[in-house]
Amino acid sequence: MLEVLHIENIAIIEEADIRFQPGFNALTGETGAGKSIVIDALSAVLGQRTSRELIRTGADKAFVSAVFSGVDGSITEPLGMAPEEDGSLLLQREIGSDGKSACRVNGRPVTVGQLKMLGSRLLNIHGQHDGQQLLDEEQHLVFLDSFGKLETLINAYTEKYNSFTDVQRRIQSLQMDESEKARRVDTLTYQIGELERAQLRPGEEEELSARRNLLRNAEKFISAVSEADYALNGDDSGDGALGLLRRAQDAVGAVRHLDDDYARLYERLEALYSEAYDVAATIEDKREGFDFSPNELDDVESRMDQLYRLKKKYGPSVEDMLAYLERCRAELEQIEYAGDRLQKLETLIAKQAQQTLAAAAELTHKRTEAAAALERQVECELRELSMPSVRFHVEITPLGGTPGFQSTGADNVRFLISANAGEALGRISKIASGGELSRIMLALKNVFAERDDVPSMVFDEVDAGVSGVAAQRVGEKLGKLSMAKQVICITHLPQIAAMADQHYLIEKREQDGRTRTTVQLLDSDGRQREIARLYGGEHITLLTLASAAEQLASAAAYKQSIEKGDKQS
Repeated sequence: MLEVLHIENIAIIEEADIRFQPGFNALTGETGAGKSIVIDALSAVLGQRTSRELIRTGADKAFVSAVFSGVDGSITEPLGMAPEEDGSLLLQREIGSDGKSACRVNGRPVTVGQLKMLGSRLLNIHGQHDGQQLLDEEQHLVFLDSFGKLETLINAYTEKYNSFTDVQRRIQSLQMDESEKARRVDTLTYQIGELERAQLRPGEEEELSARRNLLRNAEKFISAVSEADYALNGDDSGDGALGLLRRAQDAVGAVRHLDDDYARLYERLEALYSEAYDVAATIEDKREGFDFSPNELDDVESRMDQLYRLKKKYGPSVEDMLAYLERCRAELEQIEYAGDRLQKLETLIAKQAQQTLAAAAELTHKRTEAAAALERQVECELRELSMPSVRFHVEITPLGGTPGFQSTGADNVRFLISANAGEALGRISKIASGGELSRIMLALKNVFAERDDVPSMVFDEVDAGVSGVAAQRVGEKLGKLSMAKQVICITHLPQIAAMADQHYLIEKREQDGRTRTTVQLLDSDGRQREIARLYGGEHITLLTLASAAEQLASAAAYKQSIEKGDKQS
């Protein structure tokens, strides 16, 4: 459960510590006092989306932390961590003025996504606008599947549906009209022919570029090589460097046996001669390699121009053009053999359609079972919420059409309701009032809570549009729910506040020219005065105090009866 919520610099809350208890925790206060800010802070530390506007004016950053107790190790296992030995878990989030967040769990850095995943397993927040989800009939299927815990069946169905749609896309890609097919064949045939006639070769561009450079500078190369050859080999009139090195080697060689220094000098001359001889041989090869016709440069330039024009059409390099050629050949082959492939794919998709329909039928069967259970439980909850004649029905109808299924299955699902005796079932958006909508949503939340392992639940003004006896029943329902889970509720109704085990007052005050919000745990006298204020407004009278005392006594008696009933059972 949530034990401590610490808030720093969130909106008008400079600093606050709220120590929650097991059971039913109620938060009340004037409109604008900051009750919703507490929910915003709690949402932030649970990994929900925030913004820099949440930071208190004048502050550089905001900070929220939450301490949870009795945390099961399986909750944190996906993050590769464990609660403290006493079962406690500390969640922290710092929000900077630049909009960035820093999140930690038990001091260890985590991502916002990881924090959100963990938060969803620790606490559920039900906002005052959740009832609007009931007006969106697309959400009804989501509610039903969640209630029925159909994740495994849905995953199995989704796998088959994805296989079906994959084959469907392949069939559609092969199904082109004859005129379009003929145009595409002509285009591919032309492009393949042009590329094949070019006789492209990997690395050809580099070879041509090097050859062009050689041809453009042929005279310079020949002159340089000839001069180097003369310098090394000489001519009939005199020795070149090789001859001179040989004469020096012979001269030193005559005395190399007489002194070690001359022996080493001889070896160096020998090495020099050997290297010079190799260089001379290489230069000779270069000179003899100058074998080209006067027209070769024009041929090279023409080929490179051809490659340039082809690259503009088919790719930035020869390798890219060759790859494009292979794709064109494959596409042409695919079109030419499309009939055969199409026949095979149509056989395959018929089989996959049957498998998908079978999976959808199984899903429909389980949804029907879940719908019957949901109807019974929701009707029971609504009768306890002062809707004695209510009828709640989950309508499941087939999609129809071809193929008869979609990504969510083969069903249309919507919730129908009759709030009063003798009235026909109708769409919630057309029949339910604001107060009835709140109670239907609360009934659904209670039903889901019975199947949910989340230990704490927060209700943010779920009593909207509710008053009188209905408000009393909502309070009793939340009180009963708090026997099994920790309940935190923001409310404006005395009937609900009186049912709480702990009552917190949220107040807004001006101090030193700044507005500050405080959170105070009320004692018995404070509770009576606050509930009296909820009854009568700012001017508390003996009559409103008496009404508050009566309400508190009635709530205590109800909780005792519930506890006694639980013990007897």
